[in-house]
Amino acid sequence: MSSGIEVTGSQRRPGIWSYFSFSGPRRRVSVSLPRTLDSNSGADEDDPHVKAARHSRHRSTYSDAFMNEHKGSGVMNQGQRLRYLKTGGVIAFILLVLYMIAPSDRIPRPGGVSHTGGNTAAGDVKAECTKSYSKDKPLIQYALMIDAGSTGSRIHVYKFNNCGPSPELEKEYFEMTPKKEGGSGLSAYADDAEAAARSLDVLMDVALKNVPKEYQSCTPVAVKATAGLRKLGEQKSNDILAAVRRHLENDFPFPVVGQDKGGVEVMPGEMEGVYAWITVNYLLGKIGGPDKNPTAAVLDLGGGSTQIIFEPTFPDTPRGGLPTKLAEGDHKYALSFGNRNFDLYQHSYLGYGLMEARNNLHSTILAGLHETNKDNREYLKKPIVNPCIAPGMSREVEVHMPKGHALGDSVTVNMTGPSTAAPTQCRGLAEKTLHKDDECAIAPCAFRGVHQPPFAQTFATEAVYLLSYFYDRTQELGMPESFTLRELQDLANKVCSGEEGWDVFSSIPKALDELKGRPEWCLDLNFQFELLRSGYGMPIDREVKIAKKIKGNELGWCLGASLPLLEPNSGWQCKIKQVQ
Repeated sequence: MSSGIEVTGSQRRPGIWSYFSFSGPRRRVSVSLPRTLDSNSGADEDDPHVKAARHSRHRSTYSDAFMNEHKGSGVMNQGQRLRYLKTGGVIAFILLVLYMIAPSDRIPRPGGVSHTGGNTAAGDVKAECTKSYSKDKPLIQYALMIDAGSTGSRIHVYKFNNCGPSPELEKEYFEMTPKKEGGSGLSAYADDAEAAARSLDVLMDVALKNVPKEYQSCTPVAVKATAGLRKLGEQKSNDILAAVRRHLENDFPFPVVGQDKGGVEVMPGEMEGVYAWITVNYLLGKIGGPDKNPTAAVLDLGGGSTQIIFEPTFPDTPRGGLPTKLAEGDHKYALSFGNRNFDLYQHSYLGYGLMEARNNLHSTILAGLHETNKDNREYLKKPIVNPCIAPGMSREVEVHMPKGHALGDSVTVNMTGPSTAAPTQCRGLAEKTLHKDDECAIAPCAFRGVHQPPFAQTFATEAVYLLSYFYDRTQELGMPESFTLRELQDLANKVCSGEEGWDVFSSIPKALDELKGRPEWCLDLNFQFELLRSGYGMPIDREVKIAKKIKGNELGWCLGASLPLLEPNSGWQCKIKQVQ
């Protein structure tokens, strides 16, 4: 990817992460470098750290011809010997000059290569080029990022080359922990920190398989937990994170990123959105190039939280109630990339991921029933009609109530669909869970009293990308890559109509099986619609895009969080290999 910066003379272009400037940078630490190999140490010829011998085993054809011309001359007088010595000296000098001026990637030098950039092994016969763009960076670098989400953990194994001024992503390997009842994320092991750490073994096996052994000791790994672990409380989450760090450091060959660089941490919610925005716009080529292209908005819907991040535009002079710039506050994130500065709007809503949204809606229904039946709880033993479940379907649900509620911490009930579809009532419940009437300190607000610039006015035509559960719940029912919010509403209405109206999905592989096996489809789609329409304030005819990959690469925050690990002083050192 072009960085959009011209370099003249002897200047060297900076690495990609030197283009980024984040608010409140963490303290930098020194990073030791890989040891340069000695060409006389008997290193394995197949070791990618070692390049081929500098000199050819075959003599120069010029020298052969020269010597053959004089073959048979048994005796040389002193003049002849002097001429031969002079000629040999001239030839040696010419060869030396040719050697010195030849490109380094055409005449390999002995002894391997030592790089200062990224602390990663050098050389790879399968690389896109034969030489790193910068002498301070290795040709090939790997990085591992584990996304410890609320419903499961996922690993991303990235392979980059440094053929150009900024790292190019060559390959990505992706795997997640197997699904199981109650979730397979770290938070599912709230009372067993060691078991939580071992749950990542299946992911680390993917790393061991796909990162060549000669690179493993210089391939950093980081673990970033999101919403699920935040909700366990500080003590339990800290115990789990400590167990994960011990397990990775003691039982695997990969260096773990230091704690001061957030190597194993509960990631701040705002960074989840910022990293996702970087990932999408990096892969789209909207940042880093010479052109000032409009950037895309990124909306991510996880299991425990949801994030929104975009670059709003404002008029030069106040107009129609709009200011000329983004208001100050925690929602503002200043980012520098290349020759551009971005004032991004971002917010992470903890408790509004899809799994939490389901519970919010169920608890709202129970709270309403409790208000009208305070003296009689017999209703809890009967099926409870839920407009967000399709007719003819039901589900036994454990509902977690707000702290201190009269019904206790949780209650298990049977939620059943109404006799006729009620998608409008479902959307009404979903909107109620957004608490749009909360006090708004900095107007205007989206929901929960959180300030947000008006989407329709400050981000009117640019691309909007919906990730994670936004993608999963629409793509599986045959929605195209681009659609409007009105079309999303139509989809929700069809799903909520029940099995009699599902014939439209019969040609979509596995769609009917999904609808029949998951009564929450009606709820999920209506919540998504209300989040976008009522929560974030998007016009109903606004077009959005769903995506899981761009150019074959997984989306989300992981790539954006992995890019800084390629730079020096990023909080890790190559592991020292033990000699048996």
